[in-house]
Amino acid sequence: MEAVPRMPMIWLDLKEAGEFAFNAAVKKSAISVPRDFEGCSTLRKYLGQLHFLQSRIPMGNGQDAAVPVTWTEIFSGKAVTHEDIKYEQACVLYNLGALHSMLGAMDKRVSEECAAGAFTYLRDHFPHSYSVDMSHQILSLNINLMLGQAQECLLEKSMLDNRKSFLVARISAQVVDYYKEACRALENSETASLLGKIQKDWKKLVQMKIYYFAAVAHLHMGKQAEEQQKFGERVIYFQSALDKLNEAIKLAKGQPETVQEALRFTMDVIGGKYNSAKKDNDFIYHEAVPALDTLQSVKGAPLVKALPVNPTDPAVTGPDIFAKLVPMAAHEASSLYSEEKAKLLRDVMAKIEAKNEVLDQFMDSMQLDPETVDNLDMYNHIPPVLMEKCAALSVRPDTVRNLVQSMQVLSGVFTDVEASLKEIRDLLEEDEAQERKLQELLGRVPPAPGSPPGLAEVSKECSKYLELHEKASFTNTELHRAMNLHLGNLRLLGGPLEQVRAALPTPTLSEDDKQVLQNLKRILAKVQEMRDQRMSLEQQLREMIQKDDITTSLVTTDRSEMKKLFEEQLKKYDQLKVYLEQNLAAQENVLKALTDANVKYAAVRKALAEVEHKWNTTVQTLVASYEAYEDLMKKSQEGKDFYTDLEGKATKLLERARAACQASEAHRQQLLERELKKQPPPRPTAPKPPLQKKPLELEAGGPEAADLDASLKGKQRMNKQNFLQAQPGEGLRGPRPSDDPLSMLDPLWTLNKA
Repeated sequence: MEAVPRMPMIWLDLKEAGEFAFNAAVKKSAISVPRDFEGCSTLRKYLGQLHFLQSRIPMGNGQDAAVPVTWTEIFSGKAVTHEDIKYEQACVLYNLGALHSMLGAMDKRVSEECAAGAFTYLRDHFPHSYSVDMSHQILSLNINLMLGQAQECLLEKSMLDNRKSFLVARISAQVVDYYKEACRALENSETASLLGKIQKDWKKLVQMKIYYFAAVAHLHMGKQAEEQQKFGERVIYFQSALDKLNEAIKLAKGQPETVQEALRFTMDVIGGKYNSAKKDNDFIYHEAVPALDTLQSVKGAPLVKALPVNPTDPAVTGPDIFAKLVPMAAHEASSLYSEEKAKLLRDVMAKIEAKNEVLDQFMDSMQLDPETVDNLDMYNHIPPVLMEKCAALSVRPDTVRNLVQSMQVLSGVFTDVEASLKEIRDLLEEDEAQERKLQELLGRVPPAPGSPPGLAEVSKECSKYLELHEKASFTNTELHRAMNLHLGNLRLLGGPLEQVRAALPTPTLSEDDKQVLQNLKRILAKVQEMRDQRMSLEQQLREMIQKDDITTSLVTTDRSEMKKLFEEQLKKYDQLKVYLEQNLAAQENVLKALTDANVKYAAVRKALAEVEHKWNTTVQTLVASYEAYEDLMKKSQEGKDFYTDLEGKATKLLERARAACQASEAHRQQLLERELKKQPPPRPTAPKPPLQKKPLELEAGGPEAADLDASLKGKQRMNKQNFLQAQPGEGLRGPRPSDDPLSMLDPLWTLNKA
């Protein structure tokens, strides 16, 4: 922004002088002054000599030596005449301010503070009824214009010097404040009628500058937010700057090319900043963009002031050409009287400052602000920031449902992924268990020749996916927790306003509490009334002392009577002193009553403070829930995308795991079959046959032979099935766990293999 073209400035025309019986050479030099700083010096010298003349000769309004003074009124061009030397001084002061405004509007831009000082002195020390261009309204307008333009010059220098962004923003905000004051004066119907046709041109330029420098202020606040890495605030400040600049462009129609050029340059800067900031925040930082009214407003930094004017400064006025017209004794006596007045003012101000210090310390300790003691009215309305959120949700009735559905979809995908990963892990664990059993049976088993390391890769990839799932699970849990936290608030904001108002806490005060509150407010009003009255009396005293000039009386008074004259003249201040003493004496009683009222107010104050804290917390919570909605939707979509991708990978990995486990199982079966072939078949056993009888006995056909025959007939033929199914003690032995591990295999399958 340091290369931005300069905006044009408002400058004032000089008044034209008419008749005034004064030194011709001096008068002529003051009328036709050159338009440079030498001309300003000439006007200051002429003003000082007029002041010296006035202090010696009674040339004021209605005085004996008064002569006609004529000057042309700026806006109408009419000649205005007054028989008052102060009118001549006022017109010279006006021209001094106007000439400084001209010089300030030039490239050097260093003279607006002097112009503001001249107009301020003219407004504060001279009557406003001389002419329209020196009325109170016009002079106040000129002062604010000059101060605004002086601050604008300071802003240009600050940007050229690359000052800190926050400082530049505050300087620009103060430019806006000065121009707003000037705009209010221009919008006043009385001022508009006084200015005539130039009022519209000035008003249009000032309004355009208000929006333009507000845009500059928010541009540098955005830069400040960027430096602090507050990327959401950066976006809203740049957006606000862009909006205000667009308003300035609308108001700039018909303005000179220099204005259009400056606006185009600034639009390029602000537009580029906004687009870059928004893109970065949308794709990189993802910070929530706060509402502009939730951010702290930019307070202006008034770094310029109206430079004071001293008409009698010897360094400016030069030698007094009327030094011999008034006796030196009168000057000395006037100085003595001025010292008496200053002494009186110092005594009174010492008492006032002492009382004010006590009052300020007391009020600070009480921490009672009359404007916030009774804030019950705020509980009767929904705050505007909350109304905005309710209105926004009223046109989006599916907000809560969309959020819940999005989170449900996310939960479903999450569950599917978790099931797939669990199945993969179970397969791997089962395969590992089978592998351990095989090693217990056969010892360390070499891997199959040419077999791919499928299970190792599956296990490694599964571990990676499990780690990702575990990390994302925490995020998913936090997201669900956040949704549950804000869901109720979103339903409340989307519901009827009566429910929102009912959800906000309200204080409950008894009649006694209300009476205590009213009593405290009444006493606080008394304190403020006492302050205002004290300030008014002080101002009256200062004005009386400033206007009290007894030079005329001193010239005609004998030196021996001077002290008596001083005493008589100082009596005019007695009445004001009495009023001030009464005001100061009343302070003790008022503070005592305030102390008693504050003691009774303590319980009410605590209750109101608690309710106000709950109110603010509730409002902030509801606003935060609204602002969190978009973030929740965005994060849930990101979660769905993440888990959808992970689900596809997990499904593919599950298929690979199954295939790898099947291959591993087949390899183990081959190893078992190979090992069983190496084992000898188990040796069959049979019960010992009974002793056979002698053949003679068999032949004899005795009873023993009959029994044996019956026994043989009852026996079945031994085959492979009953051989293998023999009971313990008959045929083969039954398997026992303590035997060889291979005996655990199927006996029939073992025999066939043998």
